[in-house]
Amino acid sequence: MSARVAVAVGAPHDGVLAEALHRAGLEAVALLDPLALSAGAVVGPGDPRGAAAPALLQGADTVIVWAHRSVLTRELVTLCDRGGARIVAVGSGADADRLAAAFGLDEPVDPGDAEAVVQAVRRFAPDPLFAPVTARGRDVSDPRGSVIAVWGPEGAPGRSTLAAALSFELARGAGVTALVDADTRAPSQALALGLPDEGPGFAAACRHAEAGDLDAGELLRISIPVQHRDAQVDVLCGINRPARWPELSASRVAAALEECRRWARFTVVDVAPSLEEDDEITSDLEGPRRNAATLAALRAADVVVAVCAAEPVGVARFLRAYADLRQVVGPVPVLIAVNRLRPGGLGFDGRGQVRRALARFAGVDRVWFLPEDPRATDAAVLQARPLAEVAPRSPLVTGVRRLVGEGVMASIGGEPAAGVRDELASGRGPRRVRRRTA
Repeated sequence: MSARVAVAVGAPHDGVLAEALHRAGLEAVALLDPLALSAGAVVGPGDPRGAAAPALLQGADTVIVWAHRSVLTRELVTLCDRGGARIVAVGSGADADRLAAAFGLDEPVDPGDAEAVVQAVRRFAPDPLFAPVTARGRDVSDPRGSVIAVWGPEGAPGRSTLAAALSFELARGAGVTALVDADTRAPSQALALGLPDEGPGFAAACRHAEAGDLDAGELLRISIPVQHRDAQVDVLCGINRPARWPELSASRVAAALEECRRWARFTVVDVAPSLEEDDEITSDLEGPRRNAATLAALRAADVVVAVCAAEPVGVARFLRAYADLRQVVGPVPVLIAVNRLRPGGLGFDGRGQVRRALARFAGVDRVWFLPEDPRATDAAVLQARPLAEVAPRSPLVTGVRRLVGEGVMASIGGEPAAGVRDELASGRGPRRVRRRTA
């Protein structure tokens, strides 16, 4: 079955695009007036004052829309989401790029390049004769990837910073890598990476997963790519208001992460700290749970990276919560990253003190230390860019790279990227860390 496409671009491009779609074996079900489409979306599909455009969209798998503020509106995107129609934005200029990015769409395609528009539509086509779905030029036909959850106790030990750094290290030569912000209490990945948080993001992925229409093409549409040299991470931003936490229910999160396995080689999930099972302290046993997203992500993970702050209060908080974490994840491997290690934070022999405390009270015999580098982290926050891009020689980046190569990849049975293997084999990374933290 060929894809059914609705074209809402306007003359003179409608006829040219319809002919190009026909030659490519795609069915143009409607040629719509862009302004009429927007008007129909505003008043709603059931309102007699609206145009017939919303009814026509119900038969379309993909909608080609002009990327203009009068056409590409929040109401139109919502209408397409409800009908399961993907959006291909066309247009040119900085305004069109910003508008498409605000709604989590791919970069607009030049409407004068009919072949480029056809290729953009084909990515979402349900026809099995087409080539495998590709994510911005990369093959995502790998049937099952790995989910890495990043957790830490209360007190801001650095979960979000480490989750972002891990995703960019995993993306080095590893194909599709996704960063999911599933924190229902203080989501921050969009702000830290300079991304718009008004787009669909992970909440939309959860809604589509519950409806059963979440696939690689939809995840590609609602994610936002962040590029750094040879690494690219597709980010599913979190909720922009903590009050929206009921949208991330346990069943939705589990289904969305299962689809992410089919889409991405690695999926790094940033979760909230709370692990309480509150079923016994609420009168509504069927109602939503505030910590459901965190618990579902941890249970779906193949590896959990637990973050411990390298200071007395942080270690105490971690030890109190670690038992609850082990109860939630069961036999899933847990890698402990001691973050923000600095001279004077723990007195004499800080590393040894942390090792002995974790071994005595948590039964942990291996940890990874990440040194504090305020200059690099501050620069990354100010520029809203990945840490590895702003400070590639930072000892913190080296420590994260070692955690990926020795911990994460070893736990999931994979191999680190060639550059990571060379650094681990040569021992250059740990010497830099020791010099900066001595």
